[in-house]
Amino acid sequence: MESAGSQAAFLERNAAESLPAGGLEKKLGEVAARGGQLRVKLGLDPTAPDIHLGHTVVLQKLREFQDLGHRVVLIVGDYTARVGDPSGRSETRPALSGEEIEANARSYESQAFHVLDPDRSLYELRFNGEWLDMPMADLFRLARTTTVAQLLDREDFSARYAAGEPISVLELLYPLMQGFDSVAVEADVEIGGTDQTFNLLLGREIQRSYEQDEQVVLTLPILPGIDGVEKMSKTKGNAIAVTDPPEEMFGRTMRLPDEAMATWFELLAIEDPGGEPRERKRSLGRSIVARFHGDEQAKAAEAAFDRQFVDHEAPEEVDEVEIDVEPGPVHLPAVISEAFGISRSEARRLLGQGGVRVEGEVVDPEELDVTPDTLDGRVVQLGRRQFRRVRVKVR
Repeated sequence: MESAGSQAAFLERNAAESLPAGGLEKKLGEVAARGGQLRVKLGLDPTAPDIHLGHTVVLQKLREFQDLGHRVVLIVGDYTARVGDPSGRSETRPALSGEEIEANARSYESQAFHVLDPDRSLYELRFNGEWLDMPMADLFRLARTTTVAQLLDREDFSARYAAGEPISVLELLYPLMQGFDSVAVEADVEIGGTDQTFNLLLGREIQRSYEQDEQVVLTLPILPGIDGVEKMSKTKGNAIAVTDPPEEMFGRTMRLPDEAMATWFELLAIEDPGGEPRERKRSLGRSIVARFHGDEQAKAAEAAFDRQFVDHEAPEEVDEVEIDVEPGPVHLPAVISEAFGISRSEARRLLGQGGVRVEGEVVDPEELDVTPDTLDGRVVQLGRRQFRRVRVKVR
């Protein structure tokens, strides 16, 4: 068996911080001496129905603890989601309905198993509504553990307070609620993104107030979205969900800026083959699809990408649109405008730039009037990603 020091070095190798210094090695040594398991906590608020690649960064770290024989405690924040984590926010989050939270929570566990080992000796699922639906006297005890000054020291709260932006009492309670999760499950280690550092450290103080051993805090860097800049988020439209179809996963990965690739390789624990950027990105896309759908689907997704964006072939399924025309020649800018919902001037601009294809052939911008038979039943491509099968109906 590896020493506690070597195990700690492995687990900390791609972490942003491990606090306190030496704490993880100490915990690993103590639990090995008594022949037990560490309880490693991760909380996820079901504010959206899908887990995306950003979530898998921390899920993969949990899996590494599992592979060393430790027990993961995944907490679905059905109660904290009613507040909405204010971390990194410049305004109060909109409240979700109980029905939305419940629907999102149901999907979390099955998606987490794309990464985690479901063996019940290594895995435990909890909902924090089990303990946060507490009597008022218990809430008073929790509130006494932390001062308002401590909470306002948090960067996002202090910035909002200084700017005169509203901060609800409910939001101030959020870090306390997350910290009490650690008390409820007796966490030895808590994992989160770097935006969670304040909350995770406060959890240590709350554990101390409840006379528990304090958890080790392990924070991981934030995975940028496919824009390469913003934190990955479904609401920002820059995410890849673990349930996305293979072709969509691969295609969205190919949109990642070259300068963000190294971060993705590192945080997603995928081997970087080096070489030319386009081939590195293809390798990254294949590895992501293979992780969630298998090698064969990864190959098929890459082939489909090439058919559509390299060979300019249409995808297998294309939306159809029926267009009514008068007898005689059909004016292409009018057809494109109706088929794709753009203006005629935009259609003319794209035609002039060679951005329109019919059955894979670039349309000559000098030939804008064609017979109905030229278009009827044919696939029209606008730019690189938009396709319509046009059905022409002569009045």
